[in-house]
Amino acid sequence: MDKSEVARTRLFGTDGIRGTANRELTPELALRIGYAAVKVLARDNARPFLVVGRDTRISGNMLESALVAGICSSGGSVELLGVVPTPAVAYLTGSRGADAGVVISASHNPARDNGIKFFHSSGFKLPDEVEWEMEALIDTGLNEDRPDGDAVGSVSHAQNAEEEYLSHLLSIVQPDIGQMKIVVDCANGAVYRLAPTLLQRLGAEVTVLNAEPDGLNINCECGSTHTGSLQQAVLDTGADLGLAFDGDADRLLAVDERGRLVDGDFIMAICALHMKERGLLKSNTMVTTVMTNLGFHRAMEREGIQVHVTQVGDRYVLERMLAEGLSLGGEQSGHIIFGDHATTGDGLLTALKLLEAVVESGEPLSALSGVMERIPQLLINVEVRDKEAKLESQSIAQALREWEERLAGEGRVLLRPSGTEPVIRVMVEAMDSELAEEAARALAALFEGE
Repeated sequence: MDKSEVARTRLFGTDGIRGTANRELTPELALRIGYAAVKVLARDNARPFLVVGRDTRISGNMLESALVAGICSSGGSVELLGVVPTPAVAYLTGSRGADAGVVISASHNPARDNGIKFFHSSGFKLPDEVEWEMEALIDTGLNEDRPDGDAVGSVSHAQNAEEEYLSHLLSIVQPDIGQMKIVVDCANGAVYRLAPTLLQRLGAEVTVLNAEPDGLNINCECGSTHTGSLQQAVLDTGADLGLAFDGDADRLLAVDERGRLVDGDFIMAICALHMKERGLLKSNTMVTTVMTNLGFHRAMEREGIQVHVTQVGDRYVLERMLAEGLSLGGEQSGHIIFGDHATTGDGLLTALKLLEAVVESGEPLSALSGVMERIPQLLINVEVRDKEAKLESQSIAQALREWEERLAGEGRVLLRPSGTEPVIRVMVEAMDSELAEEAARALAALFEGE
């Protein structure tokens, strides 16, 4: 990516910098990112120290090498955490006294994609202003004088990073799952060692799926984006439930003992009620996004739990949680934040919290999921080149108005550009499932035809 392209493009999206590895996200760009990061951080520390983790993508080593070269070339030092979940990097950034943490991952995206995102020393994601400063330096700052001799940065490899993170999780909650049978889908991603180890350490009988990453099979027909094989495995093994992670393990979806999907809305509802009953849900309030199902809102209203709604993106959920001093928030996708214990979504922590709710209730997951009834909802992703231009189309605006009138208060339509992929998401909810499908497919066809 040349300077003119950097200048034209906002690099940082809602979840860091993402693109096709070795095309949009090149080693040259990764080097520039590492160099710029140190220049921004060095204002408070002449020799910043960063920790770097990655998922199992084939491009991870390539981008890690380039990023670390950029960091060291501007005087920063690095500790390599290896393959670890995104929330582990957030935690270890603080526990190891780093000035920042970096994750090389594209989360739930396919293997060809990758990304780079940063955590502040506090474990929270970098604020927009800092990212903007980094972008300016990526474009203009590489010609500054560089350190030499003992001022050049150094690289070390972390010891016991995974164990430190597991110990942290177990210090928060240790559900008594010694009698449970659990199937876990590791998505061939960052949690392929940690998830089975954690559940087995707690005494569960564990069946493991998709824990043999080869660099290309991350999220491939598995994990939280493709739960079919997990649902079948739960039925085949007679398991109590199944757990599905995404590639960097900041998300979790579940499957009940009947093989039915329990998405993030249901998990949030179960955990919110469990926390409320124990006086742990601050202000009896939580945060979610515009994508959350209408059935969730009805259930929370019935249970006396207030819900704040933000735009899609875990950073917006977290911002609202921090502003209101709240302890729970999340997304339908399974990205759930337990604010008393974590600074970002954590799939393993969510799994432990969900298991705790199941064990302490004495009920199967299917019974707990009865806390809410899902309103029929259809989501279609339409690949487009210019997302904003498509959304500004007059024909689409007219069609949207017509469908909203037809739904007449018994449903809703949401059109939004993805913050991480070149797609527009068309979501329709309606009490009439056939009407929801008709509306979603009609609107999606309009985007495809524009």
